[in-house]
Amino acid sequence: MPVDNILLQEGVLTRLFGGLATTVYIGLISVVLSIPLGILVGLFMTSNNKIVRTLLRVYLEIVRVMPQLVLLFVVFFGTSEWFDVNFDGIEASIVVFTFWGAAELGDLVRGALESIPASQYDGAFVLGLSRQQTFFQVILPQALRRLLPPAINLITRMIKTTSLCNLIGVVELLRVGSQITDFYRFMFPTDGALWIYGAIFFLYFAACFPLSYLSRRLERSASHE
Repeated sequence: MPVDNILLQEGVLTRLFGGLATTVYIGLISVVLSIPLGILVGLFMTSNNKIVRTLLRVYLEIVRVMPQLVLLFVVFFGTSEWFDVNFDGIEASIVVFTFWGAAELGDLVRGALESIPASQYDGAFVLGLSRQQTFFQVILPQALRRLLPPAINLITRMIKTTSLCNLIGVVELLRVGSQITDFYRFMFPTDGALWIYGAIFFLYFAACFPLSYLSRRLERSASHE
């Protein structure tokens, strides 16, 4: 049996695509939950209340300093021990990536809002616009154009980082690949793993490249405005 037929063994590609579906599911649900939470975090980060800003800064620093793997372990094992709440691997992963994504997106929202020059506010007030009209008609459209490229990059990072979920038992793409290579390790002792992980590489690429390409197009578009 030729070595390069490992991907053609019965059920191999089906299992790989099933693992990819789990990866994308965790990533997309986390993104959907992170977007409204991140917008709120970003808006509160620009608040005049120093206590609110300090608390959110601490939240952001915790997320940035603490590795995602440690957060996964804390949520997956710690919540059952401390709060008697039993998350399965997928639920724990969504909680962690939403927690992470909301903080990172919030900081992007803050940066986008604060990057708008003060002259934009002054010009809008001179034209007689209220604060609410200034925000929604002048500031927000400009902030969104600046926010979209880094936000899409964040989404790409979230999808790729879901590979850590296999360490808490989630059968995502990387774990499926590991299971397949373990099963076929005697039939394909060396090159089998190469073909499987090569296929995983292309599946991740297929999932993330469109987002990366969109991000670059948006960056170019924003730079020409």
